[in-house]
Amino acid sequence: MQTLDLVDAHSGVEFGNGVRLDVRRDGTGERTALVLPGAERAVEDGRFLEALAEDFAVVTPSHPGFSRSPRPDWCSSVDDLAYLYLDWLDRSELTDVTLVGLQFGGWVALEMAVRSCARISRLVLVDSVGVKLGGPLDREVVDLFATPHAELDKIIYADRAHALGDLALAPVDDVLELARNEEALVTYGWQPYLHNPRLLNWLWRITVPTTVVWGDSDGVVVPDYGRGLAARIPGASFDLIDRAGHRPQVERPHDVARLIAKFAV
Repeated sequence: MQTLDLVDAHSGVEFGNGVRLDVRRDGTGERTALVLPGAERAVEDGRFLEALAEDFAVVTPSHPGFSRSPRPDWCSSVDDLAYLYLDWLDRSELTDVTLVGLQFGGWVALEMAVRSCARISRLVLVDSVGVKLGGPLDREVVDLFATPHAELDKIIYADRAHALGDLALAPVDDVLELARNEEALVTYGWQPYLHNPRLLNWLWRITVPTTVVWGDSDGVVVPDYGRGLAARIPGASFDLIDRAGHRPQVERPHDVARLIAKFAV
């Protein structure tokens, strides 16, 4: 059986055999937050992770195929990612974990939560994708693969100062990471596009307190989608972040971190 072994990219320490992932660790709190990132460059979440670490021991893996994490050929679906992280939680014997899913990572978090909340005590979804709320012809998520990069900057961020900008002028390593992440996102979310058609039918299995957090200026997935998602998860709340787009943890890192800390009390 394949297992999930986390490699701390900062210390180079291996944890057993199996899948090897880059992992960022922040904070030393008694409570653990497992943060599943989106498809953009991980470094941009740094201020948010540092703020969250004031209240949690934060573990942030890069998904297989993203950043510097290798992707085995057999790992090609969001189902695979969900089982990998659930297996790691079991083997780590962590309990009372606050699971935070950012954008694409929110989809992974949803797939985990409908399978098992045994080690998860709270679920936080930040501008998540993963479900189809409307009809088959309703476009609920902007086509990230067909939209020019310059246009994506406009709809992802309320303040484009946070965007990478002209790729021709960006550092080569940043552009290569972005390209690798986009390739991985295609692998996991091309067809059907960024959702699991069956997931909506299983949201009732989420048995832990849940909050759905959304940027008020998200142009990729509008806030009404977030409200609809929250309405379909038993007891879930919905929080809107002012002056933020699709990645509020980047534009309003301290606000999002405080909201999560308060929710997880």
